[in-house]
Amino acid sequence: MTDNRINVIFGENDLTVEDVIALSEQRAQPVLSGDRDFRARIQKGADFLDQQLRDKGHIYGVTTGYGDSVSRRVPPELVAELPLHLSRFHGCGLGDILGPEQARAVLAVRLASLCTGYSGVSVDLLNQLANLLAHDITPLIPEEGSVGASGDLTPLSYVAAALIGERDVLYRGQKTSAQDALATAGLTPLTLRPKEALAIMNGTAVMTALMCQAFVRANYLCKLTSRITALASMGLLGNPAHFDKRLFAAKPHPGQAQIAAWIEDDLSSLGDDYQPARLQDRYSLRCAPHVIGVLADMMQTFRKTLEIELNSANDNPLLDVTENTILHGGHFYGGHVAFVADGMKTLVANLADLMDRQMALLVDTKFNHGLASNLSGADPDRASINHGLKAVQIGASAWTAEALKQTMPASVFSRSTECHNQDKVSMGTIAARDCLRVLQLTEQVVAANLLAVGQAIALREKSGELTKEQLGPKVSAFIDNLKEDIPFIAEDQPLEGTLRLLVSRIQNRHWALYDEEIAS
Repeated sequence: MTDNRINVIFGENDLTVEDVIALSEQRAQPVLSGDRDFRARIQKGADFLDQQLRDKGHIYGVTTGYGDSVSRRVPPELVAELPLHLSRFHGCGLGDILGPEQARAVLAVRLASLCTGYSGVSVDLLNQLANLLAHDITPLIPEEGSVGASGDLTPLSYVAAALIGERDVLYRGQKTSAQDALATAGLTPLTLRPKEALAIMNGTAVMTALMCQAFVRANYLCKLTSRITALASMGLLGNPAHFDKRLFAAKPHPGQAQIAAWIEDDLSSLGDDYQPARLQDRYSLRCAPHVIGVLADMMQTFRKTLEIELNSANDNPLLDVTENTILHGGHFYGGHVAFVADGMKTLVANLADLMDRQMALLVDTKFNHGLASNLSGADPDRASINHGLKAVQIGASAWTAEALKQTMPASVFSRSTECHNQDKVSMGTIAARDCLRVLQLTEQVVAANLLAVGQAIALREKSGELTKEQLGPKVSAFIDNLKEDIPFIAEDQPLEGTLRLLVSRIQNRHWALYDEEIAS
Protein backbone atom coordinates (compact mmCIF):
# COMPACT_ATOMS: atom_id res chain seq x y z
CA MET A 1 0.00 0.00 0.00
CA THR A 2 1.18 3.51 -0.74
CA ASP A 3 0.74 6.43 1.61
CA ASN A 4 -0.91 8.69 -0.93
CA ARG A 5 -4.32 7.05 -0.72
CA ILE A 6 -7.25 9.29 0.01
CA ASN A 7 -9.41 8.80 3.09
CA VAL A 8 -13.05 7.81 2.73
CA ILE A 9 -14.72 8.71 6.01
CA PHE A 10 -17.65 6.57 7.10
CA GLY A 11 -20.23 8.14 9.38
CA GLU A 12 -20.02 11.74 8.20
CA ASN A 13 -21.09 12.50 4.62
CA ASP A 14 -22.85 10.16 2.20
CA LEU A 15 -20.59 7.99 0.10
CA THR A 16 -20.53 8.29 -3.68
CA VAL A 17 -20.18 5.56 -6.29
CA GLU A 18 -16.63 6.83 -6.81
CA ASP A 19 -15.83 6.39 -3.09
CA VAL A 20 -16.81 2.74 -3.33
CA ILE A 21 -14.69 2.26 -6.45
CA ALA A 22 -11.70 4.03 -4.91
CA LEU A 23 -11.89 1.68 -1.92
CA SER A 24 -12.36 -1.37 -4.11
CA GLU A 25 -9.33 -0.40 -6.23
CA GLN A 26 -7.29 0.42 -3.10
CA ARG A 27 -6.85 4.04 -4.11
CA ALA A 28 -8.52 4.99 -0.82
CA GLN A 29 -8.52 3.77 2.74
CA PRO A 30 -11.50 3.59 5.09
CA VAL A 31 -11.69 5.81 8.14
CA LEU A 32 -14.45 5.45 10.71
CA SER A 33 -15.59 8.86 11.84
CA GLY A 34 -14.51 9.92 15.29
CA ASP A 35 -17.39 12.39 15.55
CA ARG A 36 -18.89 12.16 19.02
CA ASP A 37 -22.49 12.42 17.85
CA PHE A 38 -22.00 9.66 15.28
CA ARG A 39 -20.42 7.30 17.79
CA ALA A 40 -23.07 8.13 20.38
CA ARG A 41 -25.83 7.31 17.89
CA ILE A 42 -24.27 3.91 17.10
CA GLN A 43 -23.83 3.17 20.81
CA LYS A 44 -27.37 4.24 21.58
CA GLY A 45 -28.68 1.68 19.10
CA ALA A 46 -26.68 -1.13 20.69
CA ASP A 47 -27.74 0.01 24.19
CA PHE A 48 -31.40 0.18 23.16
CA LEU A 49 -31.24 -3.38 21.85
CA ASP A 50 -29.67 -4.54 25.13
CA GLN A 51 -32.42 -2.78 27.07
CA GLN A 52 -35.10 -4.49 25.01
CA LEU A 53 -33.53 -7.85 25.77
CA ARG A 54 -33.41 -7.08 29.48
CA ASP A 55 -37.07 -6.08 29.30
CA LYS A 56 -37.88 -9.31 27.43
CA GLY A 57 -38.82 -7.43 24.28
CA HIS A 58 -40.04 -9.37 21.26
CA ILE A 59 -37.62 -8.63 18.40
CA TYR A 60 -37.53 -10.40 15.07
CA GLY A 61 -34.24 -12.18 14.46
CA VAL A 62 -33.09 -11.56 18.03
CA THR A 63 -35.62 -13.41 20.15
CA THR A 64 -37.26 -15.23 17.22
CA GLY A 65 -36.21 -17.58 14.47
CA TYR A 66 -35.58 -16.21 10.99
CA GLY A 67 -37.98 -15.79 8.10
CA ASP A 68 -40.86 -18.24 8.23
CA SER A 69 -39.53 -19.32 11.63
CA VAL A 70 -40.55 -15.95 13.09
CA SER A 71 -43.16 -17.68 15.26
CA ARG A 72 -40.44 -19.72 16.96
CA ARG A 73 -39.41 -18.04 20.21
CA VAL A 74 -35.74 -18.24 21.17
CA PRO A 75 -35.20 -18.66 24.92
CA PRO A 76 -32.95 -16.05 26.57
CA GLU A 77 -30.14 -18.52 27.18
CA LEU A 78 -29.82 -19.19 23.40
CA VAL A 79 -30.13 -15.61 22.10
CA ALA A 80 -26.36 -15.11 22.07
CA GLU A 81 -25.85 -18.16 19.84
CA LEU A 82 -28.48 -17.22 17.26
CA PRO A 83 -26.28 -14.87 15.14
CA LEU A 84 -23.64 -17.57 14.75
CA HIS A 85 -26.26 -19.98 13.43
CA LEU A 86 -27.50 -17.45 10.88
CA SER A 87 -24.00 -16.90 9.55
CA ARG A 88 -23.32 -20.63 9.35
CA PHE A 89 -26.45 -22.08 7.77
CA HIS A 90 -26.24 -19.54 4.96
CA GLY A 91 -22.75 -20.75 4.03
CA CYS A 92 -24.06 -22.52 0.92
CA GLY A 93 -23.16 -20.21 -1.97
CA LEU A 94 -22.02 -21.61 -5.29
CA GLY A 95 -20.69 -20.31 -8.60
CA ASP A 96 -17.61 -18.24 -9.26
CA ILE A 97 -15.99 -16.32 -6.42
CA LEU A 98 -16.32 -12.54 -6.54
CA GLY A 99 -13.02 -10.90 -7.42
CA PRO A 100 -11.05 -8.99 -4.77
CA GLU A 101 -12.23 -5.60 -6.07
CA GLN A 102 -15.82 -6.79 -5.95
CA ALA A 103 -15.42 -8.14 -2.41
CA ARG A 104 -13.87 -4.86 -1.23
CA ALA A 105 -16.80 -2.98 -2.76
CA VAL A 106 -19.19 -5.24 -0.85
CA LEU A 107 -17.40 -4.46 2.43
CA ALA A 108 -17.53 -0.72 1.73
CA VAL A 109 -21.22 -0.75 0.85
CA ARG A 110 -22.18 -2.79 3.89
CA LEU A 111 -20.17 -0.54 6.19
CA ALA A 112 -21.83 2.57 4.73
CA SER A 113 -25.29 1.15 5.41
CA LEU A 114 -24.53 0.11 8.98
CA CYS A 115 -23.10 3.55 9.70
CA THR A 116 -26.56 5.08 9.23
CA GLY A 117 -27.25 4.08 12.83
CA TYR A 118 -30.51 2.17 12.38
CA SER A 119 -29.18 -1.37 12.73
CA GLY A 120 -28.37 -1.71 16.42
CA VAL A 121 -24.78 -2.80 15.82
CA SER A 122 -21.74 -1.97 17.91
CA VAL A 123 -18.85 0.32 17.07
CA ASP A 124 -16.69 -2.80 17.35
CA LEU A 125 -18.49 -4.32 14.36
CA LEU A 126 -18.01 -1.16 12.31
CA ASN A 127 -14.32 -1.11 13.23
CA GLN A 128 -13.92 -4.76 12.24
CA LEU A 129 -15.51 -4.14 8.84
CA ALA A 130 -13.25 -1.12 8.29
CA ASN A 131 -10.24 -3.20 9.34
CA LEU A 132 -11.01 -5.89 6.77
CA LEU A 133 -10.77 -3.18 4.12
CA ALA A 134 -7.75 -1.47 5.62
CA HIS A 135 -5.77 -4.72 5.97
CA ASP A 136 -6.92 -6.11 2.60
CA ILE A 137 -8.73 -9.10 4.06
CA THR A 138 -11.37 -9.93 1.46
CA PRO A 139 -13.99 -12.65 2.02
CA LEU A 140 -14.22 -15.30 -0.69
CA ILE A 141 -17.85 -14.72 -1.66
CA PRO A 142 -19.60 -17.10 -4.10
CA GLU A 143 -21.63 -15.04 -6.55
CA GLU A 144 -24.69 -17.33 -6.66
CA GLY A 145 -27.35 -17.94 -4.03
CA SER A 146 -29.16 -14.62 -3.49
CA VAL A 147 -32.69 -13.85 -4.66
CA GLY A 148 -32.26 -10.21 -3.63
CA ALA A 149 -34.75 -10.23 -0.74
CA SER A 150 -34.36 -10.89 2.18
CA GLY A 151 -31.31 -9.07 0.94
CA ASP A 152 -28.08 -10.79 -0.07
CA LEU A 153 -28.24 -13.26 2.79
CA THR A 154 -26.07 -16.08 1.50
CA PRO A 155 -23.25 -14.04 -0.08
CA LEU A 156 -23.15 -11.66 2.90
CA SER A 157 -22.83 -14.61 5.27
CA TYR A 158 -19.27 -14.87 3.97
CA VAL A 159 -18.66 -11.32 5.23
CA ALA A 160 -20.08 -12.24 8.63
CA ALA A 161 -17.90 -15.34 8.70
CA ALA A 162 -14.74 -13.39 7.93
CA LEU A 163 -15.48 -10.96 10.76
CA ILE A 164 -15.63 -13.81 13.27
CA GLY A 165 -12.65 -15.72 11.88
CA GLU A 166 -14.46 -18.45 9.97
CA ARG A 167 -14.16 -19.70 6.34
CA ASP A 168 -11.50 -18.60 3.87
CA VAL A 169 -10.41 -15.16 2.72
CA LEU A 170 -7.82 -13.54 0.50
CA TYR A 171 -5.23 -11.81 2.63
CA ARG A 172 -3.11 -9.47 0.55
CA GLY A 173 -3.81 -11.63 -2.48
CA GLN A 174 -3.19 -15.02 -0.86
CA LYS A 175 -5.91 -17.50 0.08
CA THR A 176 -5.86 -18.37 3.76
CA SER A 177 -8.26 -19.00 6.62
CA ALA A 178 -10.02 -15.99 8.07
CA GLN A 179 -8.69 -16.92 11.49
CA ASP A 180 -5.08 -16.85 10.30
CA ALA A 181 -5.58 -13.63 8.32
CA LEU A 182 -7.03 -11.82 11.33
CA ALA A 183 -4.22 -13.07 13.57
CA THR A 184 -1.52 -12.02 11.10
CA ALA A 185 -3.11 -8.58 10.77
CA GLY A 186 -3.21 -8.22 14.55
CA LEU A 187 -7.00 -8.39 14.72
CA THR A 188 -9.23 -10.37 17.06
CA PRO A 189 -12.21 -12.34 15.72
CA LEU A 190 -15.43 -10.51 16.50
CA THR A 191 -18.05 -12.01 18.77
CA LEU A 192 -21.38 -11.17 17.15
CA ARG A 193 -23.89 -9.46 19.39
CA PRO A 194 -27.64 -10.12 19.09
CA LYS A 195 -28.89 -8.96 15.66
CA GLU A 196 -25.40 -8.29 14.30
CA ALA A 197 -25.34 -11.24 11.89
CA LEU A 198 -28.77 -10.18 10.68
CA ALA A 199 -27.61 -6.58 10.30
CA ILE A 200 -24.63 -7.68 8.20
CA MET A 201 -26.49 -10.17 6.02
CA ASN A 202 -29.99 -8.78 5.66
CA GLY A 203 -29.30 -6.06 3.10
CA THR A 204 -28.54 -5.13 -0.49
CA ALA A 205 -24.77 -4.72 -0.27
CA VAL A 206 -23.70 -7.27 -2.89
CA MET A 207 -26.03 -6.12 -5.64
CA THR A 208 -25.30 -2.45 -4.86
CA ALA A 209 -21.54 -3.02 -4.83
CA LEU A 210 -21.65 -4.83 -8.17
CA MET A 211 -23.75 -2.06 -9.68
CA CYS A 212 -21.33 0.62 -8.45
CA GLN A 213 -18.71 -1.18 -10.51
CA ALA A 214 -21.10 -1.49 -13.44
CA PHE A 215 -21.83 2.23 -13.21
CA VAL A 216 -18.24 3.37 -13.73
CA ARG A 217 -17.75 0.89 -16.56
CA ALA A 218 -20.91 2.05 -18.34
CA ASN A 219 -19.97 5.67 -17.81
CA TYR A 220 -16.59 5.08 -19.47
CA LEU A 221 -18.22 3.25 -22.37
CA CYS A 222 -20.34 6.34 -23.10
CA LYS A 223 -17.13 8.26 -23.71
CA LEU A 224 -15.18 5.54 -25.48
CA THR A 225 -17.96 4.64 -27.92
CA SER A 226 -18.29 8.35 -28.74
CA ARG A 227 -14.59 8.52 -29.63
CA ILE A 228 -14.84 5.29 -31.63
CA THR A 229 -17.83 6.67 -33.51
CA ALA A 230 -15.77 9.68 -34.54
CA LEU A 231 -12.98 7.38 -35.73
CA ALA A 232 -15.46 5.17 -37.58
CA SER A 233 -16.88 8.27 -39.26
CA MET A 234 -13.38 9.26 -40.40
CA GLY A 235 -12.64 5.74 -41.58
CA LEU A 236 -15.90 5.57 -43.54
CA LEU A 237 -15.55 9.13 -44.92
CA GLY A 238 -18.69 10.03 -42.97
CA ASN A 239 -20.52 13.32 -42.81
CA PRO A 240 -19.58 15.45 -39.76
CA ALA A 241 -22.76 17.52 -40.20
CA HIS A 242 -24.77 14.76 -38.53
CA PHE A 243 -23.41 15.94 -35.17
CA ASP A 244 -24.09 19.67 -35.57
CA LYS A 245 -25.08 21.24 -32.24
CA ARG A 246 -28.01 22.96 -33.95
CA LEU A 247 -29.55 19.57 -34.63
CA PHE A 248 -29.33 18.61 -30.99
CA ALA A 249 -30.70 21.92 -29.79
CA ALA A 250 -33.87 20.92 -31.63
CA LYS A 251 -34.13 17.68 -29.61
CA PRO A 252 -32.40 18.69 -26.40
CA HIS A 253 -31.86 15.54 -24.39
CA PRO A 254 -28.76 16.69 -22.50
CA GLY A 255 -26.82 13.42 -22.55
CA GLN A 256 -27.53 12.90 -26.23
CA ALA A 257 -26.39 16.46 -26.95
CA GLN A 258 -23.19 15.89 -24.98
CA ILE A 259 -22.38 12.76 -26.97
CA ALA A 260 -22.97 14.63 -30.23
CA ALA A 261 -20.80 17.53 -29.05
CA TRP A 262 -17.91 15.17 -28.26
CA ILE A 263 -18.13 13.55 -31.69
CA GLU A 264 -18.48 16.92 -33.42
CA ASP A 265 -15.38 18.20 -31.62
CA ASP A 266 -13.42 15.10 -32.60
CA LEU A 267 -14.33 15.68 -36.25
CA SER A 268 -13.78 19.44 -36.20
CA SER A 269 -10.24 19.30 -37.65
CA LEU A 270 -11.25 17.60 -40.91
CA GLY A 271 -11.41 21.01 -42.58
CA ASP A 272 -13.45 22.61 -45.36
CA ASP A 273 -11.77 20.57 -48.09
CA TYR A 274 -13.02 17.30 -46.62
CA GLN A 275 -15.73 15.68 -48.75
CA PRO A 276 -17.95 13.03 -47.15
CA ALA A 277 -18.79 9.98 -49.24
CA ARG A 278 -22.55 10.29 -48.63
CA LEU A 279 -24.99 13.07 -47.83
CA GLN A 280 -26.57 10.90 -45.13
CA ASP A 281 -24.65 8.14 -43.42
CA ARG A 282 -26.15 4.89 -42.31
CA TYR A 283 -27.80 4.89 -38.91
CA SER A 284 -24.93 3.35 -36.94
CA LEU A 285 -23.02 6.57 -37.64
CA ARG A 286 -25.75 9.16 -38.01
CA CYS A 287 -27.79 8.02 -35.02
CA ALA A 288 -24.90 7.14 -32.71
CA PRO A 289 -25.67 10.06 -30.33
CA HIS A 290 -29.25 8.85 -30.17
CA VAL A 291 -28.07 5.36 -29.15
CA ILE A 292 -25.24 6.28 -26.76
CA GLY A 293 -27.22 9.28 -25.53
CA VAL A 294 -29.97 7.19 -23.98
CA LEU A 295 -27.45 5.59 -21.64
CA ALA A 296 -25.80 8.97 -21.06
CA ASP A 297 -29.13 10.52 -20.10
CA MET A 298 -30.03 7.67 -17.74
CA MET A 299 -26.72 7.73 -15.87
CA GLN A 300 -27.90 10.53 -13.58
CA THR A 301 -30.93 8.48 -12.58
CA PHE A 302 -28.80 5.38 -12.10
CA ARG A 303 -26.37 7.33 -9.90
CA LYS A 304 -29.11 8.83 -7.75
CA THR A 305 -30.78 5.46 -7.22
CA LEU A 306 -27.56 3.64 -6.39
CA GLU A 307 -26.31 6.31 -4.02
CA ILE A 308 -29.62 6.42 -2.13
CA GLU A 309 -29.38 2.64 -1.72
CA LEU A 310 -25.69 2.81 -0.81
CA ASN A 311 -26.33 5.30 1.99
CA SER A 312 -29.54 3.72 3.27
CA ALA A 313 -30.43 1.45 6.14
CA ASN A 314 -31.54 -1.67 4.31
CA ASP A 315 -31.79 -4.42 6.88
CA ASN A 316 -34.67 -5.48 9.13
CA PRO A 317 -35.77 -4.70 11.76
CA LEU A 318 -34.59 -1.10 12.10
CA LEU A 319 -34.15 0.75 15.39
CA ASP A 320 -35.34 4.33 15.72
CA VAL A 321 -33.14 5.47 18.59
CA THR A 322 -34.75 8.92 18.70
CA GLU A 323 -38.07 7.40 19.74
CA ASN A 324 -36.81 4.06 21.09
CA THR A 325 -38.92 2.15 18.60
CA ILE A 326 -38.32 -1.08 16.71
CA LEU A 327 -39.57 -0.94 13.13
CA HIS A 328 -40.22 -4.19 11.29
CA GLY A 329 -40.21 -3.70 7.51
CA GLY A 330 -38.75 -4.84 4.20
CA HIS A 331 -35.90 -2.50 3.28
CA PHE A 332 -33.78 -5.51 2.32
CA TYR A 333 -35.80 -5.69 -0.91
CA GLY A 334 -33.49 -4.80 -3.80
CA GLY A 335 -36.06 -3.64 -6.34
CA HIS A 336 -34.46 -0.28 -7.08
CA VAL A 337 -31.04 -1.79 -7.69
CA ALA A 338 -32.60 -4.53 -9.80
CA PHE A 339 -34.26 -1.91 -11.99
CA VAL A 340 -30.96 -0.06 -12.45
CA ALA A 341 -29.27 -3.33 -13.43
CA ASP A 342 -32.00 -4.39 -15.85
CA GLY A 343 -32.17 -0.92 -17.39
CA MET A 344 -28.44 -0.42 -17.65
CA LYS A 345 -27.72 -3.78 -19.26
CA THR A 346 -30.29 -3.07 -21.99
CA LEU A 347 -28.72 0.29 -22.80
CA VAL A 348 -25.19 -1.14 -22.68
CA ALA A 349 -26.17 -4.00 -25.00
CA ASN A 350 -27.35 -1.36 -27.46
CA LEU A 351 -23.79 -0.01 -27.46
CA ALA A 352 -22.54 -3.49 -28.38
CA ASP A 353 -25.01 -3.57 -31.24
CA LEU A 354 -23.93 -0.09 -32.39
CA MET A 355 -20.24 -0.99 -32.34
CA ASP A 356 -20.92 -4.27 -34.14
CA ARG A 357 -22.83 -2.45 -36.91
CA GLN A 358 -20.08 0.13 -37.34
CA MET A 359 -17.51 -2.63 -37.63
CA ALA A 360 -19.66 -4.47 -40.17
CA LEU A 361 -19.57 -1.37 -42.38
CA LEU A 362 -15.83 -0.91 -41.97
CA VAL A 363 -14.87 -4.43 -43.09
CA ASP A 364 -17.28 -4.68 -46.04
CA THR A 365 -16.13 -3.32 -49.40
CA LYS A 366 -19.76 -2.70 -50.38
CA PHE A 367 -20.03 -0.05 -47.66
CA ASN A 368 -16.55 1.10 -46.60
CA HIS A 369 -15.85 3.49 -49.51
CA GLY A 370 -12.60 2.12 -50.80
CA LEU A 371 -11.02 0.44 -47.80
CA ALA A 372 -9.51 -3.00 -48.28
CA SER A 373 -11.67 -6.06 -47.75
CA ASN A 374 -11.82 -6.88 -44.02
CA LEU A 375 -9.40 -3.98 -43.52
CA SER A 376 -6.42 -6.10 -44.50
CA GLY A 377 -3.21 -4.13 -44.86
CA ALA A 378 -1.59 -6.70 -47.14
CA ASP A 379 0.25 -5.65 -50.27
CA PRO A 380 -1.76 -6.22 -53.48
CA ASP A 381 0.27 -9.25 -54.54
CA ARG A 382 -0.53 -10.95 -51.19
CA ALA A 383 -4.13 -9.82 -50.79
CA SER A 384 -5.57 -13.14 -51.99
CA ILE A 385 -4.32 -15.07 -48.96
CA ASN A 386 -4.88 -12.41 -46.28
CA HIS A 387 -8.21 -12.00 -44.50
CA GLY A 388 -7.62 -9.14 -42.08
CA LEU A 389 -10.33 -8.76 -39.45
CA LYS A 390 -12.79 -11.26 -40.94
CA ALA A 391 -12.76 -13.56 -37.89
CA VAL A 392 -12.68 -10.68 -35.42
CA GLN A 393 -15.88 -9.34 -36.98
CA ILE A 394 -17.49 -12.77 -36.61
CA GLY A 395 -16.40 -12.79 -32.97
CA ALA A 396 -17.87 -9.33 -32.42
CA SER A 397 -21.15 -10.52 -33.88
CA ALA A 398 -21.14 -13.51 -31.51
CA TRP A 399 -20.43 -11.33 -28.46
CA THR A 400 -23.13 -8.89 -29.52
CA ALA A 401 -25.71 -11.65 -29.92
CA GLU A 402 -24.91 -12.98 -26.47
CA ALA A 403 -25.13 -9.51 -24.94
CA LEU A 404 -28.51 -8.91 -26.56
CA LYS A 405 -29.73 -12.31 -25.37
CA GLN A 406 -28.83 -11.36 -21.79
CA THR A 407 -31.15 -8.34 -21.76
CA MET A 408 -34.19 -10.27 -20.54
CA PRO A 409 -34.97 -8.49 -17.24
CA ALA A 410 -34.07 -10.60 -14.22
CA SER A 411 -36.30 -8.62 -11.87
CA VAL A 412 -39.51 -10.12 -13.31
CA PHE A 413 -38.43 -13.65 -12.45
CA SER A 414 -39.41 -13.56 -8.79
CA ARG A 415 -39.60 -16.95 -7.08
CA SER A 416 -41.49 -17.72 -3.88
CA THR A 417 -38.94 -19.07 -1.41
CA GLU A 418 -38.45 -19.97 2.23
CA CYS A 419 -41.86 -21.55 2.95
CA HIS A 420 -43.57 -18.67 1.07
CA ASN A 421 -42.35 -16.10 3.58
CA GLN A 422 -40.12 -14.61 0.87
CA ASP A 423 -42.93 -14.91 -1.66
CA LYS A 424 -41.97 -11.84 -3.75
CA VAL A 425 -38.27 -11.19 -4.25
CA SER A 426 -36.23 -8.71 -6.30
CA MET A 427 -33.64 -10.89 -8.07
CA GLY A 428 -31.41 -7.82 -7.78
CA THR A 429 -28.13 -9.68 -7.44
CA ILE A 430 -28.84 -11.87 -10.45
CA ALA A 431 -29.74 -8.70 -12.39
CA ALA A 432 -26.45 -7.10 -11.31
CA ARG A 433 -24.45 -10.15 -12.38
CA ASP A 434 -26.28 -10.15 -15.72
CA CYS A 435 -25.42 -6.48 -16.14
CA LEU A 436 -21.73 -7.17 -15.52
CA ARG A 437 -21.83 -9.98 -18.08
CA VAL A 438 -23.38 -7.67 -20.66
CA LEU A 439 -20.70 -5.10 -19.88
CA GLN A 440 -17.98 -7.71 -20.37
CA LEU A 441 -19.40 -8.77 -23.73
CA THR A 442 -19.87 -5.17 -24.83
CA GLU A 443 -16.32 -4.29 -23.85
CA GLN A 444 -15.17 -7.17 -26.05
CA VAL A 445 -17.15 -5.77 -28.99
CA VAL A 446 -15.73 -2.31 -28.29
CA ALA A 447 -12.22 -3.81 -28.31
CA ALA A 448 -12.92 -5.39 -31.69
CA ASN A 449 -14.14 -2.10 -33.11
CA LEU A 450 -11.08 -0.35 -31.71
CA LEU A 451 -9.03 -2.76 -33.81
CA ALA A 452 -11.19 -1.93 -36.81
CA VAL A 453 -11.14 1.86 -36.52
CA GLY A 454 -7.43 1.86 -35.75
CA GLN A 455 -6.75 -0.17 -38.89
CA ALA A 456 -9.13 1.95 -40.97
CA ILE A 457 -7.45 5.19 -39.92
CA ALA A 458 -4.03 3.66 -40.63
CA LEU A 459 -5.17 2.64 -44.12
CA ARG A 460 -6.57 6.11 -44.85
CA GLU A 461 -3.31 7.68 -43.64
CA LYS A 462 -1.29 5.26 -45.76
CA SER A 463 -3.31 6.17 -48.86
CA GLY A 464 -3.05 9.91 -48.11
CA GLU A 465 -6.81 10.30 -47.69
CA LEU A 466 -6.37 11.46 -44.08
CA THR A 467 -3.55 13.48 -42.56
CA LYS A 468 -2.45 13.90 -38.96
CA GLU A 469 -3.59 17.52 -39.14
CA GLN A 470 -7.11 16.40 -40.14
CA LEU A 471 -7.26 14.08 -37.15
CA GLY A 472 -6.62 17.02 -34.83
CA PRO A 473 -4.45 16.98 -31.69
CA LYS A 474 -6.85 15.08 -29.38
CA VAL A 475 -7.75 12.33 -31.80
CA SER A 476 -4.18 12.11 -33.09
CA ALA A 477 -2.87 11.64 -29.53
CA PHE A 478 -5.47 8.92 -28.93
CA ILE A 479 -4.48 7.13 -32.15
CA ASP A 480 -0.79 7.33 -31.24
CA ASN A 481 -1.58 5.82 -27.85
CA LEU A 482 -3.69 3.13 -29.48
CA LYS A 483 -0.88 2.20 -31.87
CA GLU A 484 1.23 1.18 -28.87
CA ASP A 485 -1.21 -1.69 -28.34
CA ILE A 486 -2.53 -2.38 -31.84
CA PRO A 487 -0.19 -3.54 -34.59
CA PHE A 488 -0.78 -2.57 -38.20
CA ILE A 489 -2.25 -5.73 -39.67
CA ALA A 490 -0.37 -6.29 -42.91
CA GLU A 491 -0.31 -10.08 -42.68
CA ASP A 492 -2.81 -12.37 -40.97
CA GLN A 493 -1.94 -12.98 -37.33
CA PRO A 494 -3.60 -14.21 -34.12
CA LEU A 495 -5.27 -11.25 -32.42
CA GLU A 496 -6.53 -12.79 -29.19
CA GLY A 497 -3.71 -11.27 -27.15
CA THR A 498 -4.35 -7.82 -28.60
CA LEU A 499 -8.07 -8.10 -27.92
CA ARG A 500 -7.50 -9.20 -24.33
CA LEU A 501 -5.13 -6.30 -23.79
CA LEU A 502 -7.67 -3.85 -25.21
CA VAL A 503 -10.44 -5.25 -23.00
CA SER A 504 -8.17 -4.80 -19.99
CA ARG A 505 -7.42 -1.22 -21.06
CA ILE A 506 -11.14 -0.50 -21.36
CA GLN A 507 -11.96 -1.98 -17.95
CA ASN A 508 -9.12 -0.03 -16.34
CA ARG A 509 -10.33 3.20 -18.01
CA HIS A 510 -6.86 3.52 -19.52
CA TRP A 511 -7.37 6.29 -22.06
CA ALA A 512 -8.14 9.84 -21.01
CA LEU A 513 -11.04 10.91 -23.21
CA TYR A 514 -13.25 13.97 -22.70
CA ASP A 515 -13.02 16.50 -19.89
CA GLU A 516 -16.76 16.82 -19.28
CA GLU A 517 -18.60 14.33 -17.10
CA ILE A 518 -22.00 12.97 -18.06
CA ALA A 519 -23.03 11.67 -14.65
CA SER A 520 -21.38 13.86 -12.03
